[in-house]
Amino acid sequence: MLTFSCCGKESAQVLAAQTQLLRGIQRGYERECLRVDTKGKLALTFHPSGLGSKLTHPWITTDYSEALLEFITPPSADPAFPLDFLREIHRFSAAKLDTLADKEVMWAGSMPCILSQDKDIPLADYGTSNSAKMKVVYREGLGLRYGRHMQTIAGAHYNWSLPQAFWEHLHQQCQSKLSLQDFISERYFGLIRNFLRFGWLVPYLFGASPAICESFLQGRKVDLETLVPGTFYGPYATSLRMSDMGYQNRAQDKLHVSFNSLVEYTTALESAIRTPDPYYAELGVKHADGHWQQLSANLLQVENEFYAGIRPKRVGRHGERPAKALRTYGVEYIEMRLFDLNPMVDIGILPEQNNFADVLLLMCLFRDSPPISAREQAENDDNKRRIVNRGRQPDLHLLVHNREQPFRPIAHALFDDMAPFAEMLDAAYGTDRYVATMASLQQRIDNPDLTPSAQVLAAARDAGGYFKFAKQMAEQHHADLLADPLDAATTARFEASVVDSLAEQKALEASDKVSFEDYVAAYYR
Repeated sequence: MLTFSCCGKESAQVLAAQTQLLRGIQRGYERECLRVDTKGKLALTFHPSGLGSKLTHPWITTDYSEALLEFITPPSADPAFPLDFLREIHRFSAAKLDTLADKEVMWAGSMPCILSQDKDIPLADYGTSNSAKMKVVYREGLGLRYGRHMQTIAGAHYNWSLPQAFWEHLHQQCQSKLSLQDFISERYFGLIRNFLRFGWLVPYLFGASPAICESFLQGRKVDLETLVPGTFYGPYATSLRMSDMGYQNRAQDKLHVSFNSLVEYTTALESAIRTPDPYYAELGVKHADGHWQQLSANLLQVENEFYAGIRPKRVGRHGERPAKALRTYGVEYIEMRLFDLNPMVDIGILPEQNNFADVLLLMCLFRDSPPISAREQAENDDNKRRIVNRGRQPDLHLLVHNREQPFRPIAHALFDDMAPFAEMLDAAYGTDRYVATMASLQQRIDNPDLTPSAQVLAAARDAGGYFKFAKQMAEQHHADLLADPLDAATTARFEASVVDSLAEQKALEASDKVSFEDYVAAYYR
């Protein structure tokens, strides 16, 4: 039974009054994807100059590798804008890739293409400024600590925040004694805790990485079956990207980062970036020749090294580190990080994903959210592990208060709890898309064959393996994007952004006045 936190008997009235305020929700996407050559192998070329400076361009950058593109949409209160703008970025980028000598394309899936040795995966190069060097050293440290192969996995992150007017109204109605910003931070952390409890719905509904290329494993033994030679798969897997063999770091389990409050969270991260790790210390921060190979020998080099399916975020006003900005100014928005790329979609994401995320996040915000104990966190982790590894298994059970319960009734109950929030959003926007999306997605609970993971697995089997399937999809998407070119005005806007970003990088490099060593020391101070 759904219960609302904080406002007690006034909850229904509060929610009704806030319906129109929901029109101010801000949304944005970050989408990663690998550049590959005509053979489907990881591109070893530099980031195309036609895409601008990856250090300073506002929408087109790289993540870990020089070949791992990252597209970023500005936040918008228009629900359609993020994916519309993301498609514009894809169309612009595809046209630029098509002009290269070796006509590269964007890989379709979350799990990478054919990879060679770890050392051959190129790190992103951001230039000669201190901020650029710090990005490079940080990435070199990630490769040193966890291996470069893990860093080639791609996904989509959904950035989400509620408008100030919403918070002011809720703060008043709940008669909170906290300051407005402390109230906002407290409620965002309540949302995050509930997402940790129920976020396994995301990989079940949208997971699209049930199979991987043999080359990704680099000879490691895994508990997977052979689909065809060269492709391993989990018969009931939904998201191997989010499994222990994907973008995870079990070495960080000892960090014990708590989401029970802003203070506990930021204190844990501050401690982690200042606590030496004997293994990392043995590896060394620098080579004998002075070359930096990691930023520090501490548990985390920087706060963003901590992997989590959802994170509280705050843009610093004066360049502060993430934990310090959060502690000083409070939570500004949240970043949900569980979306796989759908290889059957040209931009990797469908509107149904942000529709669902909006509803789930609202439910998580208003549902009662007590602190998470160590026992409950272990249960949450285990539930997610079950979903990503065998979510479509017919007799799947999850843990609820330490007891095994059938998956399907739990999932249906959550959809029932989310229904009022879908109706609220439809009332706010004057549509029926949220209720319709939820009705469509709920069918996947009883019919797992409707899930992207089942569809990807069937398509990979028909194509003769994951690599052949993903390569075919990448080539098809590239052709479709080229067939839908940007208009002249939009092209001019993107071209101007490229020129501006290159000039901004050059100015940044000319402005450095301190050594890199002093720059790093100042960052940690």
